[in-house]
Amino acid sequence: MSTYTKVLTAIDLTEEAPQVLNRAIEVCKAHNAELMLCHVVEPVGYAYGGDIPMDLTELQDQLDAAAKEQLDNYGKRHGVSEENQIVTVGRPESEIHRLAEERKVDLIVVGSHGRRGIQLLLGSTANGVLHGAKCDVLAVRIT
Repeated sequence: MSTYTKVLTAIDLTEEAPQVLNRAIEVCKAHNAELMLCHVVEPVGYAYGGDIPMDLTELQDQLDAAAKEQLDNYGKRHGVSEENQIVTVGRPESEIHRLAEERKVDLIVVGSHGRRGIQLLLGSTANGVLHGAKCDVLAVRIT
């Protein structure tokens, strides 16, 4: 079994996040590894396809601030230092890969809803992370 030293846990800040985080904490304890938390805020323009002729900067800033506050709450609850709490903006798969490489992570932990059929064909964040990662990925099945 590999020994992990740095574990990047990508959470979506929904009610399902604790399932993913708890599994990551178990792995960190078992390997005496450093825990990092990240949340990727997708750019507001993605949701509207860039078709809205208005400045969405304030809305984006509000989403970023709310995400930082929520991630900080998880960090404080589980003893994760501020430097290991990362909120970034972009495509989740790309940002998670970038962070994992920059921080020299040996394991990425993400949640997976266990999609089937057409949902599987459309893809998911967990699937995107798995197929582009240069380190191990643990997909925690959300129940």
